Amino acid sequence: MEFELLPDPFKPPVRTAQGLNPARIWRMGWLAAIGMAAFATAFLPGEFRWPVWGAFLAGAAPALLSLPLSGENLREDDHVQSILLVLWAVGGCVAAILTGGVSGAMAAWCLAPVAAASTLVSPRRLAEGAALSLIGGCVAALTQLSGLAPAAPTGALAFILGFLALTTTGLGLASGLLIGHRRLGARDVRHSAEMASLDVMLDGLPHLAIAVTTRGQVTAVRGAPPPGVTIADIVNRGLAGAAAPNDRQKVGGAIAQAFREGQVSLTFSPALGVERIVALDLQRASPVMLVGLLRDVTVERNRETALDRARADAEALAAGRARFLANMSHELRTPLNAIMGFSDIMRARMFGPLTDRYGEYAELIHESGGHLLDLINDVLDMSKIEAERFELSRGVFDAREAMTAAMRLMRVQADSAGVQLRGVLPPNDLEVDADRRALKQIVLNLISNALKFTPRGGQVTVTADGYDGVLEIVVADTGVGISPEDLERLGRPYEQAGGADHRAQGTGLGLSLVRAFAKLHGGEMHIESRMGAGTSVSVRLPVLLAPLKAAPVPVEPPTDPEVAPVPPEPEPPTSLGDNVIAFAPR
Repeated sequence: MEFELLPDPFKPPVRTAQGLNPARIWRMGWLAAIGMAAFATAFLPGEFRWPVWGAFLAGAAPALLSLPLSGENLREDDHVQSILLVLWAVGGCVAAILTGGVSGAMAAWCLAPVAAASTLVSPRRLAEGAALSLIGGCVAALTQLSGLAPAAPTGALAFILGFLALTTTGLGLASGLLIGHRRLGARDVRHSAEMASLDVMLDGLPHLAIAVTTRGQVTAVRGAPPPGVTIADIVNRGLAGAAAPNDRQKVGGAIAQAFREGQVSLTFSPALGVERIVALDLQRASPVMLVGLLRDVTVERNRETALDRARADAEALAAGRARFLANMSHELRTPLNAIMGFSDIMRARMFGPLTDRYGEYAELIHESGGHLLDLINDVLDMSKIEAERFELSRGVFDAREAMTAAMRLMRVQADSAGVQLRGVLPPNDLEVDADRRALKQIVLNLISNALKFTPRGGQVTVTADGYDGVLEIVVADTGVGISPEDLERLGRPYEQAGGADHRAQGTGLGLSLVRAFAKLHGGEMHIESRMGAGTSVSVRLPVLLAPLKAAPVPVEPPTDPEVAPVPPEPEPPTSLGDNVIAFAPR
């Protein structure tokens, strides 16, 4: 089977080199006719007739100017076309006046603008040429009536001039008809090619395109029908008749809705394949017609159903795990508390002395139990949050107290790591409405992470501030920093950054709990870090009850030199340990 490649209807035709088209031939013939008439006039007996030669020059001028502009350049420039038509009108009018006016031998040249416009094949140009011809004829008639026109030639000269005018003007009109016929023929061929290309494109559609009337009748069908739908069935029974009995009312309502609202989309089962699912998209093309597309979406719908089922199973599994861990809080903590309690009794030697080795064992048991209890608490808190069973115990308190308590707890760890821990807290109250334990846990987790990534001799700074009802906590360190790849993962449960030695120091729940507690308070957490330059984690919570009090306005010193101003007593600094300093920036 052979296929013929049709021309692309959207690609403009390639322009060929300029040839001898009918318009150019007519202009050259016009000039040739004038030349032969002038040659014949030169051999006529009698004296020199300057009006006749002036008429020849007036008629040849617009033809000479039109020759370089023939072809595509002339057809595309409206301004140049108008100027040339005016030149044809002036030349024809002058030639007619010089040969006796409208009753002279060359009166037919008053129609030169019409003949020139016909070669352009433009209704607007034809109208312009007719108007110019009428104006030129009126001017020639007025000149003749006023007696300003030379006498009309007679005899053989009149025959030569009349024959020249009629022949050139008639050939111009004939050339215009020929050019118009050729262009109309080319347009028909191009239109036929476009229609053939459009038919091939529509018939090759992978879906079924339809046209539907207000009564649901299908008037046009192109493309491939989906499984369960036949062209004969949809044309004979209508669009609603091609649907399964349970879906026919829905399809009919969709047609009415599309006429009312402009477009509609729905799915239904076809009458010849109820196990299939067909999607229908309708759009209003006119007040009495809809265009639509029918396509089979059975595979897509089955895939979506499977994905929804898998998502629901995964969510149910995660929720069940979270509920299990949340419910196991008592069973996990009770034996661990007993271990820590008995080891604490052994450390205190309440029932008698212990050898040094057993005392060391009791210390290790107690320390390991405390670490395990912290990990269990983190896991249980995250499980409660994931199971949506964590409830905040809100209360009004000074946020500085919770932050100070958290820094006191981390003092021993900072001393052991050789890291300077300091706090920058405002001198005035930070009264908040929040969960005290959650706020303390936020600070503990942030400091613990900062200490983990800060080498010996480094510094961790805890800053608190309040503005516009927002409490902002910033923990910055001078540690090794976090890579951009790790930054994208941090904040999700059980995700850790750094090398193996850093990952072994925790469970990956610290920052995820911070972010979860911040969201429970309606806040957010942001991390900024650069390798080798440290990390800064900021938590913003909209829990501040009142803005910070403004600093006192300094009092102007009295003008009396005998009275000295009394300086205010400075507030004593709050001591948090040797390496923890709380101060208020001035």
